Amino acid sequence: MKNPFGNMGGLGDLGGMMKQAKKMYEDVQKTQEELAAVRLEAASGGGMVKVAASGTGEILEIKIDPQVVDPEDVEMLEDLVITAVREALAKAKEMEVEQMQAATGGLNLPGMLG
Repeated sequence: MKNPFGNMGGLGDLGGMMKQAKKMYEDVQKTQEELAAVRLEAASGGGMVKVAASGTGEILEIKIDPQVVDPEDVEMLEDLVITAVREALAKAKEMEVEQMQAATGGLNLPGMLG
């Protein structure tokens, strides 16, 4: 009787797939470590508000130029901070997607990118 699953019965193929999966996992782990070490910066308000984030999207630092601090217009400062944070996080996400696609050979692995 012919095997209905084709050539899937060979354990050699499974062993090769397991090695590839292990290598991909190791590549992903290494990429995540590298992303955590990257520092990306974004600014708003002509550089008055600066935000630094890691490649994994962790906010590392926020710098605010004292000239932009106006007790009469706190809302503007809040908007500048939000804008800079969003830009820093967008840069981090873009880098993360690019690096993870490289590490996985372009495979879309559910849950891999949060």
